[in-house]
Amino acid sequence: MGVLDGNPKNEPLHYGEVFGTWTYLKMSHGCVIAYQTFINHAGDDDLKDLLKEVIEANKDEIKQIEKLLKKNGVALPPKSPERSNADSNDIPNGARVMDPEISAVLSADIAKGLVDCSAIIGQSIREDIAVMFGKFHMDKSILGAKALRLSKDKGWLIPPPLHSNTPDNDES
Repeated sequence: MGVLDGNPKNEPLHYGEVFGTWTYLKMSHGCVIAYQTFINHAGDDDLKDLLKEVIEANKDEIKQIEKLLKKNGVALPPKSPERSNADSNDIPNGARVMDPEISAVLSADIAKGLVDCSAIIGQSIREDIAVMFGKFHMDKSILGAKALRLSKDKGWLIPPPLHSNTPDNDES
């Protein structure tokens, strides 16, 4: 029986899987800290609720990835301490991150997370890792849709130039 036969959880990780999952974990730690800070700056309650939901999703992913890496003898990346709560009214306006800016960063992070999940899925030879990141991808897609809806509802979305008129082309 070869190294890649049988239960995928008994198969060794290849270097790409180690690097991808370790880097994803490190970025997830950073996102949790950033979003905790954003909650302190946010004024909109719906945005705060979405940030809390994204934090919980990231913490769930972190637990799963840490378990995977520990089981495979990979040292975990360092992480910063969690942020304490603050009142957004105590932050001066010039120093405060505004709700549309928070929403834009959150949306960009979710989009980057989708790409990262896809990359890890694509390079995985262990089915359990591909399935894990497939679930993360689905969960991020849902969060991305929620972030998009919130941005539209609040008027924070600044679309690129919209292309609504197409020239009539008789040449087919």
